Amino acid sequence: MQSITNAPERLADDQTRRLTRYLVQMGIRVVCILAAVLFADSWLFWVFVVGAVVLPYSAVIFANAGRDRVSYDTSPVTAAGPVELPASTGPAAGPTTAPGAGRVVEHQPDAPADGDGRAQSEDRSQADEGREETR
Repeated sequence: MQSITNAPERLADDQTRRLTRYLVQMGIRVVCILAAVLFADSWLFWVFVVGAVVLPYSAVIFANAGRDRVSYDTSPVTAAGPVELPASTGPAAGPTTAPGAGRVVEHQPDAPADGDGRAQSEDRSQADEGREETR
């Protein structure tokens, strides 16, 4: 199941976090350079020089890592089984007693009247009854 906590971090938040981390590390590098100048006659000089040389590399590596460092949930999503429908509280479905229920009635075009005024629909209804018997 997916949840909002699995959503990736907003791009603007990610860029702000990486920029802040980079600027802090470059600030520490400036401090290392100044400290190396102050402790030029001491063994600490070499510690600060190494810090000033290594920090730019690590700062760039961490700044470029970005969103790839986030671990994602790769567990498979399992589909939920079919859900049983609740029992119906309405009338039961089935054959109804209404006239014409369950019968398919095809549309018949209006038949022109014969010369005696009688419509041909009566003849057709008799033909339809014959068709129903053969079904």
